[in-house]
Amino acid sequence: MASPTDLADKDALIAALLARIDALVAQNAALVAHVAELEAKLGLPPKTPGNSSVPPSKGQKSSAPAAPRDKAKPHPGAHRPLDPNPTSKRDVFARACDGCGADVSGVAQSLCEAYDRIEIPAIKPDVTRVSLHGGVCPCCARRFRAAPPAGLERGSPFGPNLRAFVIYLRSVQGIPLARLSDVFRDLFGLAISEGALVNILAAGRAPFAAQTSRIKARLMAGAAIASDETGMRVGKANWWLWVFHHADSAVFVADRHRSKAVVEAFLGRWRPDYWISDRYGGQMGWARREHQVCLAHLIRDVQYAIDAGDAVFAPGVKGLLKRACAIGRRRDDLADATLKAYEADLNRRLDSLMKRVPADSAGRKLQTIIRKVRANLFVFVTNRDLSATNNGSERALRPCAVYRKITNGFRSQWGAALYADIRSVVETARRRSVRAIDAIRLTLEGQSIPSAA
Repeated sequence: MASPTDLADKDALIAALLARIDALVAQNAALVAHVAELEAKLGLPPKTPGNSSVPPSKGQKSSAPAAPRDKAKPHPGAHRPLDPNPTSKRDVFARACDGCGADVSGVAQSLCEAYDRIEIPAIKPDVTRVSLHGGVCPCCARRFRAAPPAGLERGSPFGPNLRAFVIYLRSVQGIPLARLSDVFRDLFGLAISEGALVNILAAGRAPFAAQTSRIKARLMAGAAIASDETGMRVGKANWWLWVFHHADSAVFVADRHRSKAVVEAFLGRWRPDYWISDRYGGQMGWARREHQVCLAHLIRDVQYAIDAGDAVFAPGVKGLLKRACAIGRRRDDLADATLKAYEADLNRRLDSLMKRVPADSAGRKLQTIIRKVRANLFVFVTNRDLSATNNGSERALRPCAVYRKITNGFRSQWGAALYADIRSVVETARRRSVRAIDAIRLTLEGQSIPSAA
């Protein structure tokens, strides 16, 4: 007969086995649920640039035919227009007749043809040697020395125009420092080290920060702001480059976070009346009056629901959103009363669509999204200061994405902050019809970027 000790060990073993069985049953149930979830995803369409926010660079491009196709809309050939302000002019008169060779130098002649010949003159540095002379004062017997002339003070040997070229070629065209040193040597005949290039960039921190502050003040004098963000690499960390813009002003901010704290730090206590952005939560809730979400992003999400099989709700929403965008493109030619009637019609159509009951999960998910941003869809229709999409932000960030691919990021935080300020100046200059190199020169000289005429 078994002893009490053996019975206790047996009961403990049975209890342990039962607990193990329960754990395995729970684990199996979790795995079954996970497999069912994965199988459900297998039936979903892939996310592409056409039905999601996947960037175009990650989309699968189809192979083009080998033979070139005829142009769909052929047009007559074009030629380069004549320069409106040629450096010099040369009038050439015929001396002899092309047919018989007779002397025609005394015959009245009219213009038959005009064309430009364009050439870049040889480029070489303009070096001014400054020699300060001095001596001994006959009155006080103290030594004296001439003061440097204005614009030729001691310090860096590189002038403002050269520094503007360095900043432009590095931060706008994305030329690496080693190659930039080669560019100056090969094209300009100027030997300049990578360390000197870095010093030129570092010296621009203060004037570009001041220019960005002036741009920000003008931006905040308006009533609307649009925003977006993209990733950037700083050191060994992932950062974010934000853009806040409207009309002729744009401000970029480099920050290690992608949260509402960035927007709050940028705005301070000020709040705009209107805001345009995608549906990311960090950019929502800042407008005092109304917020317009990007319909381009939403249309791509609607397309994904259609690709996933929703034929009840998504097709109607896509048509409605495209109709709204079409109204926005014609908005300048429409009266305010007409726009109000269009807005009311869009809302009635949307109310009718929201009554439909989608048959699949993709349609139901889309309906939840539409319900959440219901009040932010058609704000732009009657507000001429807003746009239907956030494409302005994406266009402003596109050069930054290209720069990121070229350089792979920044080694220092001050370099990232300086790049954000330079992009603020360059993008604002583009919107104000000012050349980027001219805006950089004005910034280094402490002057504001003029407004567009």
